[in-house]
Amino acid sequence: MVLAAGKGLRLRPLTERTPKALVEVAGVPMLELVIRRLAAAGADGVIVNAFHLADQIAAFLQNRDLGVPIAISRETELLDTGGGLKKASWFFADGRPFFLHNADVFSDLDLTRLYRAHQESGALATLAVSERATDRYFLFDAAGLLRGWESLRDGRRQWAGAPAPEARRLAFNGIAVISPEIFPRMTETGVFPINRTYLRLAAEGAAIRFFRTDEYYYKDIGTAAKLAEVRHYAVEKGLP
Repeated sequence: MVLAAGKGLRLRPLTERTPKALVEVAGVPMLELVIRRLAAAGADGVIVNAFHLADQIAAFLQNRDLGVPIAISRETELLDTGGGLKKASWFFADGRPFFLHNADVFSDLDLTRLYRAHQESGALATLAVSERATDRYFLFDAAGLLRGWESLRDGRRQWAGAPAPEARRLAFNGIAVISPEIFPRMTETGVFPINRTYLRLAAEGAAIRFFRTDEYYYKDIGTAAKLAEVRHYAVEKGLP
């Protein structure tokens, strides 16, 4: 699943007429870059959620052959990451683990390696993370299991079960592999972030694990400065 419903408020005025998912890097819309990478990693179908300027996203997907069948999950209100995933749960009826990838993330992460690590660990969800500066962190113990979440911006920390003061701060890089067994356990409804589900399930004993990606390039295009950096990187490396 590719998450593409957001309004891209920090990229205005660019996103007032163009959905963030269709902003181009090296002449190619981000949504296309992400879908092609997922297909190359073995994804045999993709569902994209859409809300802001959804007609543009739908038209783009209908008029472009990206190598895999694509479905669209339209949202009449922004459901956030958890609500959006839950609405699209019907798409994952084959019982196999699936990628959840933000449309605004530009990365050279080895997706097949991430998927394989998820399968081998037996985790319910595996989150791509790295040690980098940000204002929100997942907190993991020495065994690589999720123990909490922290926001430096407003000084909040939430534990999954008992506090783990020794837990390591790691930044989420917008890509995960999830097993469909998560859906019957998603008791949250309506609009909610997937982080809420992860923390509750971790507190209940579910294995929500990290996958370190420090060796790979990562940047989201959430601001004009970040978009400029990604575009420069892509030109420098001769990408896509």
